[in-house]
Amino acid sequence: MYKNKKVLVAGGTGTIGISLVRLLKELKAKVTVASIDDPVYSRMVLGNGVRFVKTDLTSLKNCIKVTRGQDYVFNLVGIKGSTGIGETKVASYLVPMLWFQTNLMEASFRNSVSRYLFVSSICAYPQSDKPKVEDILWDGMPKQNDRIPGIAKRVGEIQGEAYMLEHGWDAVRIVRPSNVYGPYDDFNPATAQVIPSLIRRVLDGENPMRVWGDGSAIRDFIYSEDAAYWMLIAMEKAPPCLPINIGSGRGISIRGLTDIILSCVPDPPRVEWDESKPAGDTVRILSTERAERILGYKLITDIKEGIQKTISWYMNNKSYIDQKRGCLNGK
Repeated sequence: MYKNKKVLVAGGTGTIGISLVRLLKELKAKVTVASIDDPVYSRMVLGNGVRFVKTDLTSLKNCIKVTRGQDYVFNLVGIKGSTGIGETKVASYLVPMLWFQTNLMEASFRNSVSRYLFVSSICAYPQSDKPKVEDILWDGMPKQNDRIPGIAKRVGEIQGEAYMLEHGWDAVRIVRPSNVYGPYDDFNPATAQVIPSLIRRVLDGENPMRVWGDGSAIRDFIYSEDAAYWMLIAMEKAPPCLPINIGSGRGISIRGLTDIILSCVPDPPRVEWDESKPAGDTVRILSTERAERILGYKLITDIKEGIQKTISWYMNNKSYIDQKRGCLNGK
């Protein structure tokens, strides 16, 4: 499906995007990456054989330009952040997210892109203590700390369906990943999500390490390389506009997650739980039954192996992190 196809990966310098680009290169696709990251950093993480365009995808004009002539488009552009940021920087999340996801899909429609992957999110679901099946999305509003980005993701899903209903443009495929982690993630404790934040703090020697909540919250995680692989499969096999979950299909408590991270380092710190801080939903797990049936989905990397790989990558690749920090600081 991908050999010699022109494929745009919007947000291709992110945690999932880098793995996706590598897979597409192996499949002999002609890959273009569009991102706001610095070209020096982008070349470091993407390597040769990839066309890179630094551009602001909140602009419809830029989206039209970068999607022109493309066969397939993967929309991996996203704004990640910790629980605290998800409660305080909501306008900074919502408005750009609506701009870039709406304009990129509109531009792809105008340019007759034949396949388009819209990456939604677990945060779009209403609260439930049971594994979330795809059809419950509209049974209630998302109520967790990241509910506003979740509503934006719902809008993107409906946008794809609207084009199909009115214009017959059936290019859009939809995946809803669980919490993604892995190499090239944001490891800044002030902004990072739980796994990279804890890894960075442990390896920096923070002791005692204070963790938000009481550790009882249950989460579903998927390793970034696994997410990229199944997105490629979903682009090929998923029906138009039928949302499909991709995650582990099983939950782990934040306390259990912390224990795994501590078991992977030689001199683990003491942990203090701060129950005065927000911890998000009590349970957030995805059902993967639809993915198993349609995609042949199965978990490739379990949580302990994924954390071990992520820690190893972080310890051996700080040059990437320093380079990105330098680019962001204008160095």
